[in-house]
Parts: sequence; C-alpha cells; structure tokens
Amino acid sequence: MRYDLIIFDNDGVLVDSEPISNTILSGYLTELGHPTSYEESLRDYMGAAVHRVHDVIQERTGQVLPADFDETLHARIFAAFERELQPVAGATDVLGKLVADGVAYCVASSGTHERIRVGHRRTGLDEWFEDEWVFSSEDVGRGKPAPDLFLHAAERMGVAPERCVVVEDSRLGVQAARAAGMDVYGFTAMTPAERLEGANGYFDDMGQLLGLLG
Repeated sequence: MRYDLIIFDNDGVLVDSEPISNTILSGYLTELGHPTSYEESLRDYMGAAVHRVHDVIQERTGQVLPADFDETLHARIFAAFERELQPVAGATDVLGKLVADGVAYCVASSGTHERIRVGHRRTGLDEWFEDEWVFSSEDVGRGKPAPDLFLHAAERMGVAPERCVVVEDSRLGVQAARAAGMDVYGFTAMTPAERLEGANGYFDDMGQLLGLLG
C-alpha cells in the first residue's frame, strides 16, 4: 500500500449518520426561527464542528443561538442514533482488510468524542478502534477546513503527513486534508463529486476504496 496511515472521517464515512443528524439539525434550527431545509443543512454544515452552526447563524442573522443549543442538539441526535444508526455498508470489510495487511488507521472527526463513541458503540465499530486511534475537533483549536485535526492525528499516530491519506465525504474535510499536505479520496455516496473538488479520486462504494489506496 502507498500509505502508512489511513485517516477516516467518521460521519458519513464509517457511520451512516449524516441523514439523521442533518434532519435533526435542520428541524431544530427551523424550530428556533431560522428556517433551514435538509439540503441547506448538508450544504452549510456537513463535515463541520457545531461551532460553525453558531458562526453561520450569527453572521447571517445577527442573532445568537441559545446557550443550551449544543446540549439539546446532541441529546436529540444521540437519541436518534440509539434508534436508527447503522455502519456505512462495507466499512467493516475495509477495516478488516487493513488489520490483516498491518496498515495503520484512525478516525479524525469534527464530532465530539462523545458523539464518536455513541456512534461506534451503537454500530459495533468500537471493536475496531482503540481509544488512542480516535481524534476529534475537540482536540484542536480549529476544526475543518483548517488542517489542524488531520495534522494532530498524524503526529499522534507517528506518521508524516505526506505518508497519510484521508477518506472524506465533505467539502470542508477535503479542504482540510489538502491543507494538511495529505492525499484525500472523496466518498460520493451522499455528496456529489463536484462538491468534493480537490480530491485525488472518488468512489461511491466502500468496496472500491482499497483499490484506490493500493
């Protein structure tokens, strides 16, 4: 394999959480008086840490979201995860092959550590990730599209950025990977390739990923 470390985004790449979380986010913002469609939520917030929601709403409306916004949003999302969340089809097959081939991997997500843990526990992916292989935007000062999270993951895993490849499904994530000096492959199961401009390649089925990485 051409890379020493595979860095996976989490939401939409390992767990099929984007439809759930963006349905809830768009509904909650609309409830608060900021009408937002599901498609607009995907466009504006997919792949970003929750602070981006605050920033965008304040920039567009001059209003500040409620102090308990994050807590309420996460509670609603976690409850839905427990009912509905599934792993992305083929994700465990990819992880199993990486383990068999002795290739290092980790996850670097805009979500909180709690969100990652809840999702992995619900889908059984916790069996595939040691705690020290899990990185969150909480660990760094700036989330995607800044390169900080991916550079932090590479440093902690002991791999030079140029020997890393990122698997992403969001525009902000692709931008962050490129800014980190890493190759990146765009997963287009939900996001059209044109929205992942700058990726080294694209795939819409997890079964295709290993062929791109080899």
